[in-house]
Amino acid sequence: MKQKNLRFYVVDVLLLALSILPLLAAIVLKILTAPPSEGISITGAQIYVTLPMPIQPLIITESQINSWLIMLSIAALCLYLTHGIRARVQTRRQLLAEWIVETVDNMIHENMGEYFAAFAPFVAGMLALSAFSSLSSLLGLYPPTSDLNVTAGWAILVFILITYYKMKCGPWHYIKSFGDPVVVLAPMNVISEVATPISMAFRHYGNILSGSIVSVLVAAGLAGLSERLFGALPGFLGDFPFLRIGIPAALSVYFDVFSGCLQAYIFAVLTMLYVSSAFPKDEYEQRKRRRAEKKQRLQKSEQ
Repeated sequence: MKQKNLRFYVVDVLLLALSILPLLAAIVLKILTAPPSEGISITGAQIYVTLPMPIQPLIITESQINSWLIMLSIAALCLYLTHGIRARVQTRRQLLAEWIVETVDNMIHENMGEYFAAFAPFVAGMLALSAFSSLSSLLGLYPPTSDLNVTAGWAILVFILITYYKMKCGPWHYIKSFGDPVVVLAPMNVISEVATPISMAFRHYGNILSGSIVSVLVAAGLAGLSERLFGALPGFLGDFPFLRIGIPAALSVYFDVFSGCLQAYIFAVLTMLYVSSAFPKDEYEQRKRRRAEKKQRLQKSEQ
C-alpha cells in the first residue's frame, strides 16, 4: 500500500514538473536569444530559424515555439488533474476537473445544442490554449495571441468547421445558401463568409497586442515622469522609478489577466455560435429521413 502511494506521489510530482518545465524552457530560451536593446522597444515575435522550402522559406518564430511549449504544459496539467480520479473519491483536484468539464458541457448545451455535445473537448482546448497563451506575458514571454499568424490559424480551423457543417446537406445546398434570402445579395453573402475568419483573427490578435503595447507605453511614461519628479533626490533615490510601483501591475491585471481570459471566452463563444448556426439541422434531418426511406424501398424491391 505504501509502495502504491509512493508511486502515486512520484507520478504527481513528475506531472507537475512536466507542466512547469516547458514554461521554464521558454523563459530560458527567451533570455538566451533575446537581442540586446536599450530602453523600451516594441517588436514582433523573434525569428529563431528559417528553413529553406521549395515554395517559400519556413520561418520558425518565438510565437510558434511558445505555442507548442504551452500546449505541452496544458497537456501535463490535464494529466495531473485527472490522475487518480475515482468514482467515489472526491479530492480538490477531482472537483476542479469535474467543474471544468461540467462548465464546458453547459456552454456547449446552451450555445450549440445536444447534437454538438462532442465539441466539448475542442472548445475546452481552445479556451485553455488561448487563455494560457495570453497569460504567458506575465512570465515575460511573447504571448502567441499577439501574433496574427497564430490567431489566423485558429480562425482558419474554425472556418473549415463552419464550411464542413454547412455542407452537411451537400455542396448544392451550400451554394444555394449564398442566394438567401434573394439572389441579389449573393456577393454580400460571399463577402460575409470570408469576413468571418478575418474578423475573428483580427479581434483576438488586436485586443491582446494593443493591451501589451499600452502596458509598455504606460510603464515607459511613468519611468520618464518619475525621473523628472524625483531625479533631483540624492543617491540611488534619484534613479529609483517610484511611479512604476503598483500602477503597471494594476494595468497588467486588466490587460494581461482579465482581457486575455475575456478574449479567450469570446473566441470560444463565437466558434460555438458560428459552427452551430451554420448547421442546417432541419434540412439535414429531412435528408437523412429521405435517404432512409429510399434505402428501405430499394430493399423491399430487391426482396
